[in-house]
Order: sequence, then C-alpha cells, then structure tokens
Amino acid sequence: MDRVIQQKKWNSKRLMTIGGIAAVVALVAGSVYLTSGKSKLNVDVERITISEVKKGPFQEFIPVNGTVLPVTTIYLDAVEGGRVEKLFVEDGATMKKGDPILKLSNTDLELNLANQETAVFNVLTQMQISHDNSRQNTISKLNQMAEVESSLKEARRIYELDKKLYDQKAIGLQEFQKAENDYQYAQRRKRLTTQILNQDSTSTQQQNSQSKESYAHMKSTLDLMRKKVGDLVVRAPVDGQLTSMDAEIGQNKNKGERLGQLDVLSGFKVRADIDEHYITRVFNGLMADFILADKTYKLKIKKVYTQVNNGRFQVDMQFDGPMPKDIRRGQTLQIRLALSDETQALLVPKGGFYQQTGGNWVYKLSDDGKTAYRVDVQLGRQNPDYYEVMQGLKPGDKVVTSSYDNYGDMQELVLKQ
Repeated sequence: MDRVIQQKKWNSKRLMTIGGIAAVVALVAGSVYLTSGKSKLNVDVERITISEVKKGPFQEFIPVNGTVLPVTTIYLDAVEGGRVEKLFVEDGATMKKGDPILKLSNTDLELNLANQETAVFNVLTQMQISHDNSRQNTISKLNQMAEVESSLKEARRIYELDKKLYDQKAIGLQEFQKAENDYQYAQRRKRLTTQILNQDSTSTQQQNSQSKESYAHMKSTLDLMRKKVGDLVVRAPVDGQLTSMDAEIGQNKNKGERLGQLDVLSGFKVRADIDEHYITRVFNGLMADFILADKTYKLKIKKVYTQVNNGRFQVDMQFDGPMPKDIRRGQTLQIRLALSDETQALLVPKGGFYQQTGGNWVYKLSDDGKTAYRVDVQLGRQNPDYYEVMQGLKPGDKVVTSSYDNYGDMQELVLKQ
C-alpha cells in the first residue's frame, strides 16, 4: 500500500533564498538611512579658527596709506626761457623770500630791452624838443597879444579924443572916421589874436597829453621788459625749503619749464590714495587716525580730489590736534579712515569663511562644542577686524571663521580633538 510523503517547508535552498533577499533589503535600508541624514565631515579642531560672537563698539573704517607733504608747496617754473648761467644754492637749501636761486641768460631778451630803452630815450628827447617849440610858440603869441592890446589901447585913446574934438567941431568927419576905423580894427585884431591864442593853448595841451600818454605807454613797456629780464634771476617767492631742484649750469630751459619747488615749512598735511569704491562715502570733515611712536594722532579730511586715476582717488588731510614732532616730508603713515561714527553692534571677527559664503551662512558650534552646523546669517557693515551681525547669531555663539575651502556642501562638521 502506497504512503504519502510530506515535503519539508524550510529546506536549505529556500533558506538561502530568504537570506539573500533579507541581505539585499538590509543593504538598501542601510544605504537609504545613511544618505537620508545630514552629510558630515570630520575636522581637526587645531586646524580651524573658532571665534566668539560678542557685542561691542563698532566703527566702519578702511586702512589707507598716507604720505606726509608740506601744507603749501610752490612750484618754481621758468617765467622766461634761457640758459642756466649760475646756481646760487643747492637742492634742500632753506630760503628766505627774495633770495636768488639761479640765473638764466637770454641775449635776445636783453637785446630787446636795450632797443626799448633807446626808443624810450628817443621819445623823451622828442617830447622835450616839442615842449620847447611849443613854449617858444606860446611866448611869441603872448608877445603878439601884448602888442595887439597896446595897439587897441592906443586906438581907443585916439578914438575917444577925436570923438570929443569932433563933437566940438574941432576936427573934420574924415579924421574922426579914421580914428573910429582904427579903433574897430584894433578890436577885431584883439578878438582874432585871443582866439588864436586859445586854440594854440588847447592844441598845445592836447599835444602834451598825447606825448605824455605815448611816453607812459612806452615807459610801461620798458618796465615790463625790465621785469622780464629781471625774471631771468629766479628768486624765492616765500620763505621755505628748496626741493626737487632740476637745473644744471649750461642747461637750456624753456619758458614754463619746471625748475623745482619750494616747500613752506609752516606745517604738514597728509595725502592719501583711496579705492574708488568709497568715492561716494568720502567727504570733507571725515576723521582718521594713525599711531606713531605708540601715540595716536587724529586727522581730518580737508579736500577731496574727485578725479579717479587707476581706480583710486586722492584726499588731503590736516592734523586735528597735536602733530608729531619728528614727522618728515615724504614719510608714509598707516591711517584708519572712519566712514561712520562708533556704535554698539553684534560682532563676529573677520576670517576666510566670507569668501565661500558671502556672509550668508556660517558653521555654528553646538552647545557641547563637538559639532558645527550650518546656520543662515546676515552680515552688514565691516572694518578690517569685524563684520557687523544683523541677524542669525546672538552674543556668546561660537562660529568657525577660518576658510571653508575644503568643506564643500557639508551640512555638519564633526570636531575632533
């Protein structure tokens, strides 16, 4: 009699199949678990910079380099061209106003001066001759007037006498009319002579006035020519120190060419170059300071040069308060130029992290200090030491401020001691 044989449910083949499936499921589940969490990176604490966020005084400023210059610099240019004939002083000499510096020679200019002097002398001589002639002519006319007046006086006497005699019938009509005619002629002659004398006087005055104007013009031209020749001797316009002297004996200098400069030693100013990025924020009155020999000195902008060259513009600063005693022309100063007033703000030290994040996020340390995770932040103003924190952090928070170059898109850093 046949018997039914029951098959085993858990044979070795089935167990292996189930085990393989379970292993695959476990692998997939582990992979999903690992990839679904935060990406982490182990970081050595000694190779990063951890800074604390704190509240404190903040002032926005930029570092600039300034050069010490005299308050006033007067440039010495050749007013007239010529050959350098003599040097009276050397570069660096201390000058008093009017002291000669150098002498130029210009034969053409000196010849023109001699010709102008001759022309003026000739005009003066001609004026003297004309004046003498006018005086002689006036004297002649005055003598003529005297004769006319004498003749008129005599004609009047005879006329008045003959009129009485004629009234008394002592003389005839013809003799009386002759006396009357002579008297009228003498009157007309007097009027004519007076008119001629007045015209001569007016003409003489006009001639003298024209001669004086001509002489004054030529004299003015002569004085100008003498001044031009006198300018061949270059003199110090004010008290100061001669610098940047550029002249050698025998050298030819053109009109307007730079010969040197004179620095007025009454004080100093500081000229600084600033990046054009700040041109809209820099104006007269902004304060700056620098440290020299462990002392802080203050400066104030007094002039802004708005012309931009090679991406930079210049400002002149004056000392606001005491000036260093040992400061020298040409000395370079490291200056902090304040762009805002000092205020209280939440601060985070500057570091390399900003280049990767643009100030939009940072790695903030956890409370136990074992990890650092990404948090969004907003940074505002800055100076060479700090960024101003607008939001995302609070006082006492610690953040990684060193470079994030090697962290990629990691969400969390595991800090290893």
